[in-house]
Amino acid sequence: MNTTPGILRRPAADSAGAGASVERRRYFDPVLKVHVVQVFQGDFFVSTREGEMLATVLGSCVAACIRDPVAGVGGMNHFLLPDKGGDTSPDLPVSAALRYGSYSMEQLINGILTAGGRRERLEVKIFGGANVLAGLRGIGHQNADFIERFLKAEGFRIMAADLRGTLPRKVQYFPSSGVARVKQIEDASAKAVFQRESARKITAVQSQAGSIELFD
Repeated sequence: MNTTPGILRRPAADSAGAGASVERRRYFDPVLKVHVVQVFQGDFFVSTREGEMLATVLGSCVAACIRDPVAGVGGMNHFLLPDKGGDTSPDLPVSAALRYGSYSMEQLINGILTAGGRRERLEVKIFGGANVLAGLRGIGHQNADFIERFLKAEGFRIMAADLRGTLPRKVQYFPSSGVARVKQIEDASAKAVFQRESARKITAVQSQAGSIELFD
């Protein structure tokens, strides 16, 4: 598995366009004056770049933001389901396996460790898991339950969390500082979410690493 810092860690055979899209996902935010990497569903990203921001939009999905403050490496994932459940395929391609929380967490943590992080120093913040749509068997809250169980079982301390509820969230994370920013989005339609993401003016970041900052 490719472990070059700052690159989406998917094998070439399973990249499904990920290799070509990495630089398209990285852009410069003229308001914050930082480089941003978008993390989409079924992806994870590990960054070693000072000041780089990772961003995602979550509905029922969950994102874990993890960093080693000493090594200066951290990342974010974005998974859709807690585990494989009824999917009994023994050898799922990486692009499919990353939809599931257990595999996504394993890959994110391993990517950070490979880039120089130490397990005992990792700081964790978690977001998402909203029950946005009726009729989905409460999958958002199941995702939230999963990530809490997983981190407890693995011995990680949750420094900050914003989970469950019924509204989507926009999350921004700075691995080099540990600052996380979150905003709940009142319009749940996907079109409106992404229109707002491209149009909303974001306020300046000033926050302690152990907190979650709300933004307009």
